[in-house]
Amino acid sequence: MKFKKSLAILLMGIFVVACSTNPFTGKQTLALVPNSQILPMAFQQYNEFLSENKVVKGTSDANMVKNVGQKIASAAERYLTANGYAGYLTDYRWEYNLVQSPDVNAWCMPGGKIVVYTGILPITKDEAGLAAVMGHEVAHALANHGQQRMSAGQLQQLGAVAGNVALSGSAENQQIFNTAYGLGSNLGVMLPFSRSHETEADHIGLILMAIAGYDPIVSAELWQRMQAQENGSAPPEFLSTHPSSTTRIQNIQAWAPEAKAEARKFGVTSFKR
Repeated sequence: MKFKKSLAILLMGIFVVACSTNPFTGKQTLALVPNSQILPMAFQQYNEFLSENKVVKGTSDANMVKNVGQKIASAAERYLTANGYAGYLTDYRWEYNLVQSPDVNAWCMPGGKIVVYTGILPITKDEAGLAAVMGHEVAHALANHGQQRMSAGQLQQLGAVAGNVALSGSAENQQIFNTAYGLGSNLGVMLPFSRSHETEADHIGLILMAIAGYDPIVSAELWQRMQAQENGSAPPEFLSTHPSSTTRIQNIQAWAPEAKAEARKFGVTSFKR
């Protein structure tokens, strides 16, 4: 009983002192690992990745990645400054690279380090489609989703340790607990947590691409092409780290007018398709 009470106090203390504010939602989020540790590590990993992969330079596609990335970064700076977060990007070191790979993927590390794989370009099709992808990936970084995932992973491990300590008198009970805890925490907590991040990044990404001058409805068209490529092979949503393409398309279609309205506050009156 004392152990459970002590654990509850510990967890409460963690939630109180290890939180940061999401600048787009205003919500408190987990931040057990500070950005002062995350960013240097991310920058190092990014440089290592570039050294081990073929970076495409000087082509029209590579230039497009850089140009769109700069527009998205500028949109983020404008939005954050206008909403009381001037200086939020002080420690960012923006970099945009196109990497030769058949993978249909792109990502943005904490601190603004972006990679777009050549394999996704046939699906993005054009500059606006690329802006949809890059806006989404930058949104992950701006909302500190990497930091939150690391923090949630640490709490998941803490819960496992706590359960095993509490059941230390029975190896059989520990085994049952570990199986149930692993399945339950993944299906009930970690996967929904990841899907919520993807949905949040979709929403924020629409705002960024709209402020950058791109029509946010293009993002829905992008996901329609993604869905066609899946050809029915995607796992059920509740087993996935991402929402289904159908869910994403419906959300984006509903949010697109809001994103345009937000962009108009910044003087954006036309949107490139």
